[in-house]
Amino acid sequence: MNSHESASRFENTAANKIKRRSELHEIVSRLQSDGKTVVFTNGCFDIMHVGHVRYLEQARALGDCLVVGVNTDASVRIHKGDKRPIVPQFERAEVVAALACVDYVALFSEETPVEIVSELRPNIHVKGGDYTLDQMPEAKVVQDYGGQVILIPLVEGYSTTSILDRILEIAEKE
Repeated sequence: MNSHESASRFENTAANKIKRRSELHEIVSRLQSDGKTVVFTNGCFDIMHVGHVRYLEQARALGDCLVVGVNTDASVRIHKGDKRPIVPQFERAEVVAALACVDYVALFSEETPVEIVSELRPNIHVKGGDYTLDQMPEAKVVQDYGGQVILIPLVEGYSTTSILDRILEIAEKE
């Protein structure tokens, strides 16, 4: 293996896909000026499961680049309560970034993705089908700048909460 092969092998590692928002703004702007379609989605991604993977693969299929916003630990606690997340934010970001369908990951600490969506201005913003447009304050932002909001149906039977409930049920029986 020559030095170029060695260097390129590490350029696409999961950790290299995790970017600061300022870096992502530049990347997204460049991609869009090249005519590429940028898709953005977000979530906690606390305990990854097949529902997450299928959802992210579907989101990626909608464009040329998939950017995933991952809630920070503090942000997860706002949504899921004091006992969550189970997995710390940097580990969750790295697991999401390790998926082949994900091009970039950024952490965000706000309660909603309004700010990061406003900064990045993706062509398409994707959410799971458990949301409606009126439950998504970022939907208006996307629509106001001419972007598109797409809801992807959830994969039935898969949720982090149900996995955690099963774990607790098993632990109680032991």
